[in-house]
Amino acid sequence: MTKPGNITVVGSANTDMVILADHFPSPGETILGGKFLMNPGGKGANQAVAAARLGGNVTFISRVGDDIFGQETCQHLQKEGIDTQGLHKHPSLPSGVALITVDKNGENTIVVASGANMSLTPDELARHLPLIQSCEILLMQLEIPMESVLFAAKSAFQQGKKVILNPAPAAVLPMELYPYVYAITPNETETTQITGIKVTDETSAKKAAEKLISLGVQNVVITLGAAGAYLHSKDLHQIIPAPKVDAVDSTAAGDTFNGGLAVALAEGMDWVTAVTFANRAAALSVTQMGAQASIPLRQAVVERYG
Repeated sequence: MTKPGNITVVGSANTDMVILADHFPSPGETILGGKFLMNPGGKGANQAVAAARLGGNVTFISRVGDDIFGQETCQHLQKEGIDTQGLHKHPSLPSGVALITVDKNGENTIVVASGANMSLTPDELARHLPLIQSCEILLMQLEIPMESVLFAAKSAFQQGKKVILNPAPAAVLPMELYPYVYAITPNETETTQITGIKVTDETSAKKAAEKLISLGVQNVVITLGAAGAYLHSKDLHQIIPAPKVDAVDSTAAGDTFNGGLAVALAEGMDWVTAVTFANRAAALSVTQMGAQASIPLRQAVVERYG
């Protein structure tokens, strides 16, 4: 059973296989890449690690395969100080994997084979209701079945918990889900997918956020990459800038942002302070290679930005 103020992350766990390349190959093109890296990843696991490193007390609910990748995932998360009592191994499905290419500008393309992640069904989540219903913040993404996202969000909402939904990868959300969401954190592409409004500036971000609010979401944070994030809450409608850094790899920037935001809100920070903290953590993450390998410790964020 978690304690008040804790963060429960429900989501995916993958192993990332990363190749550095000068540019992304065109369809049918074979290119020679550079360095190869294999790292723990998955949006759920990334956000759990980010929240833990940034000061949160984190419980993670997920499914992996009963294979070497699954074993390494469990051991790694436990070393990060994350409660893994909700992380179960599927007896026949493989662990999820992601194939990632990173170009010379630090941009990436990702293809995911979900494996055991898709077996995180509502029935499986029902086994972990105490972990969902007793947390302060429930943080989720969309690399698990949508019906499971809806089940967990509803379960948390009914207990008065704050649900943060990072709608990634982009997908159409069921209308029933929106009223359960305390904060939604899409990037520009995901915002367009959800609202039909292309985000190009603060005006279009405001328009998209207002549409999400009209659907029942309480707060909207649209991440804008190097430009920071647009915050739309009850009393605030503004872009909160991110620190300027030399980007190397943006793979885990969004996950770091979401983990940082969850920690900040769990600690009772106001919205501007919370988004500023998340921006700073995400900015540090893009200066390093890898997914979880790039996620900074809270001490590093404090030392860099105060």
